[in-house]
Amino acid sequence: MRKKTVKIIASALLLLSTSACTMLDTKVAVVEDFKLDKYLGTWHEIARLDHSFERGLSQVTATYSVEGDKVVVINKGFSEEKSAWKQAEGKAYFIGSDNIARLKVSFFGPFYGAYQVHDLIKDEQGEYLASLVIGPNNEYAWILARDKTISADVKQGFINKMTKLGIDEQDLIWVEQN
Repeated sequence: MRKKTVKIIASALLLLSTSACTMLDTKVAVVEDFKLDKYLGTWHEIARLDHSFERGLSQVTATYSVEGDKVVVINKGFSEEKSAWKQAEGKAYFIGSDNIARLKVSFFGPFYGAYQVHDLIKDEQGEYLASLVIGPNNEYAWILARDKTISADVKQGFINKMTKLGIDEQDLIWVEQN
């Protein structure tokens, strides 16, 4: 009886510890004067590294809003194969200070992955125009923009930063934005 109780307690502790975990294999430098209110709204996915939950999608957008103490994330893309829109809703919370652009994001229950804003392009008024986001490691990366396209200079600047992080430009999927 005692052995069974110990197993149950150990299992419960393991479950609690993993539910609070944020997957963050590789910390990258992030924007440290981050202003969430300027990041809210809709972003168009310009490029990404391949991963199963967006595979085959075009016209991908990410929309961020605030609900209470969390950031609501709605990712949406069009599947040509299924001729239908696919949408996923997640929640995000800052890891540490809310002016440092490192958040934990969950689309799948209690498990969180890191969302690290490595670089931002701003206009003259300080509005955010383009963003380079790295996930919990360099197997996840996104180039996002307020518009459906970015300039060649911004694109090359982000590619250079990704290369320094060990991300091969050849691995990027350039998302079709009709």
